[in-house]
Amino acid sequence: MTPSIFAPVSTPAFAIREVAFVVLGLTAVIFLLVAGVAVYALIRFRRRRGDDGREPPQVYGSRQIEQAWIVVPLIIVVVLFLVTVRYIYAIEGRPQPADALEVAIVGHQWWWEIRYPKLGIVTANELHVPVSDRPTFITLQSADVIHSFWIPQLAGKMDVIPNKTNRVWIEPKRPGTYVGQCAEYCGMQHAGMLLTVTVHSTDSFAQWVAAQLMPARDDVQAREGRQPLSSFACANCHTVRGTTANGVFGPDLTHVMSRSTIGAGVIPNTPETLRAWVDDPSSLKPGALMPAMKLSRNDLDKVTSYLLTLR
Repeated sequence: MTPSIFAPVSTPAFAIREVAFVVLGLTAVIFLLVAGVAVYALIRFRRRRGDDGREPPQVYGSRQIEQAWIVVPLIIVVVLFLVTVRYIYAIEGRPQPADALEVAIVGHQWWWEIRYPKLGIVTANELHVPVSDRPTFITLQSADVIHSFWIPQLAGKMDVIPNKTNRVWIEPKRPGTYVGQCAEYCGMQHAGMLLTVTVHSTDSFAQWVAAQLMPARDDVQAREGRQPLSSFACANCHTVRGTTANGVFGPDLTHVMSRSTIGAGVIPNTPETLRAWVDDPSSLKPGALMPAMKLSRNDLDKVTSYLLTLR
C-alpha cells in the first residue's frame, strides 16, 4: 500500500488527518473566493466593443479594504495556529501508560536499528507492534547525522538528531504492513533508508516475540558457514546470538531471514539477493558503508548457506 496521511490507521495519524482537512477546507474556501472575484472581474470589466481605450477612473486608497486585508488574514492565521496547537498538545502531551510497549530506534547511514529494551529483542528495519490493545512508545536517536522518522499512516514526522532523544507514539487500530522512510536528507542513500511496520494481532505478536527470543538456529548442514562468518570481519560489525559474532556497527543477524528485505528495504530478502549482498553490497546499494568482503566463491557459498538458516 502506498503510504498516505489520508489513509490513517493509528490514533496520532487520525488527528493529523483532521488538521489537514481543516487546513485544506479553509484554503479551499479562500481559493474559491479569490478565484470567484478574479473571474467576476475578468467578465465584468473586460474590454467591450466600442471602448474608446481611455483608462477608467482609478481608486487610490481605501481604509475599509486595507483594514479587511489585514484583519481577515490575521484571523485565519490565528485560527490555524490555535487548531494546530490543540492537536500538537493532544499528540505530544499524551503520557506513557505503564503497560505501553517500549521501542528504541537508532538511525544509521542508512538503516534503522530497532530494540525492544524490556523484551530483549534487537532487529533492524522492520518494526513489529501489536494492534492497539496498548500504544507503542518509540524513543529515537541517531548514531551519525540527522534523520527523520516517518510512517505516514501511523504518526507524523519526528526528527532523529545526534546527541538528542526524541519520542513518538503510535496506536494502530488495524493489522497490516505499513511503509515508512527517512524524511530528512542524510546522504547518498537517503532514499534507500526505508522502514516497514508490521501490526500484528495480539496472539501473532506474542508468537513473533517468542521466535525473536530464540537463539540463532544451529543447522548441522550449514555449520560449515558459521566458522567463516565468525572468523572474518563480519563478526566485528554484526551480532549472531549464540556465536562469537558480537559486533554492534551493523544490523543484528540472529534472525535475518525473518525479514522481508535487505539493505533497509532496498531489495527483497531472497537467497540470490542475500548472496549478492554479502559478495558486494555496493552493487545493490551504492554508497553502502558495509564493505565488500571479497570472499572466495567457496566461502561465499558457505556463509550464505549459514545465513539462510537464521530465521
